[in-house]
Amino acid sequence: MTPAYRFSDIKSVRDALAAVGYLCDDAIATVLYLAERLQKPILVEGPAGTGKTELAKSLALALSSRLIRLQCYEGLDESKVLYEWNYRKQLLRIQVERNEEDAGREAHHDEWRRIEGDIFSEEFLLTRPVLEAIRADDPVVLLIDEIDRVEIETEALLLEVLSEYQVSIAELGTVRARQIPPVVLTSNGTRELSEALKRRCLYLYLDYPSQEREREIVISKVPEISERLADEVVRVIGLLRSLDLQKHPSISETLDWARTLIVLGIEHLDEAATSSTMNILLKYREDIDRAQRELLGHASKPRA
Repeated sequence: MTPAYRFSDIKSVRDALAAVGYLCDDAIATVLYLAERLQKPILVEGPAGTGKTELAKSLALALSSRLIRLQCYEGLDESKVLYEWNYRKQLLRIQVERNEEDAGREAHHDEWRRIEGDIFSEEFLLTRPVLEAIRADDPVVLLIDEIDRVEIETEALLLEVLSEYQVSIAELGTVRARQIPPVVLTSNGTRELSEALKRRCLYLYLDYPSQEREREIVISKVPEISERLADEVVRVIGLLRSLDLQKHPSISETLDWARTLIVLGIEHLDEAATSSTMNILLKYREDIDRAQRELLGHASKPRA
């Protein structure tokens, strides 16, 4: 059966994302377009706060699809990634079967085999995000967020899904996808991912945007801001990201700062305004101290 493509070309990807408030460049749009045509997952790497998770959320909105999110963390295992059995319900079914047995008579071997087959049926299966996504009948986008936080063994659980769009369940057999959903995996690069996982995905690296593009994002997301103040905001953000800090400001923190300035009625970034609101952008005392030393006088200088 020929897949029904929802993006006709690369421009249609950009337009669809722009319609839901995500401004992307041709590199991002091209990878999303190819992922649909080649039916491949996308591995998105880059520093924290560059819009990786937001890309998956915006893709779901653009496609009018439900977002299914697997938030990764250390210790995540198969029962939280793929599936587990509803043990309480299984025990209840076994107890009911026992109560129905004649008093003093043990169940025959064939009867217990029937019970075992019954309790390992789909009625007792608890689907987790990955299995839920490939079994879904409605349009979905699967987000596997911060895949670099899980152990290599857990990462390996995903390989069958990412290549074959199916899950093997010992008691039931192979569960194949009812549809092939868009899959986005994100990584902040805290550890090296396996070659096996990378081989199954298209690759996209999201860095901090250029000042021009970040200015467009600020004006789009904070429409009440003046163009002058938006210029000053992204200029200061650019200076901060050039410093050796523990954590550079993310795009979402740029937007929070812009909204903060609007709430405080600040129309121009001078030294006092920048210093008094630096805690919106930076979350380490050492970073704030360094930024205030390095940026002294920069905030009030006119843009070149």
